[in-house]
Amino acid sequence: MENEKKSIRVVAAVIRKGHEVFATQRGYGNYKDWWEFPGGKIESGETPEEALSREIREELTADISVEEYLTTVEYDYPEFHLSMECYWCSVKEGQLVLLEHEAARWLPLNDLRQVNWLPADVLVIDEIENTTVAFS
Repeated sequence: MENEKKSIRVVAAVIRKGHEVFATQRGYGNYKDWWEFPGGKIESGETPEEALSREIREELTADISVEEYLTTVEYDYPEFHLSMECYWCSVKEGQLVLLEHEAARWLPLNDLRQVNWLPADVLVIDEIENTTVAFS
């Protein structure tokens, strides 16, 4: 049992606007300066969709529409196991304002690898590239 890692279940928003998606840069922790899709932990009693709406409101002040499910990524970081459910989203109301991240960019769907993504998020990009051939 001593080798068992803590498992963390999170949700991530792939926020789309036209042919671009929103990426955020972490401003803290072991992976400071790495890029990720915004989101966070699912709290007790929340659906993934509810968690995603709450996290984006807390981190970026905007209300989003959680649209279709994209993928679930399972990734082993040295410190923990990550299970990340990802959804296509769009901004419903408000502006994306950075409260927790140090930077953000809209990246073209056909050129997402121009920033240094967290390893789990790279797997999301693989899935996006496999499902958005129509965008290229």
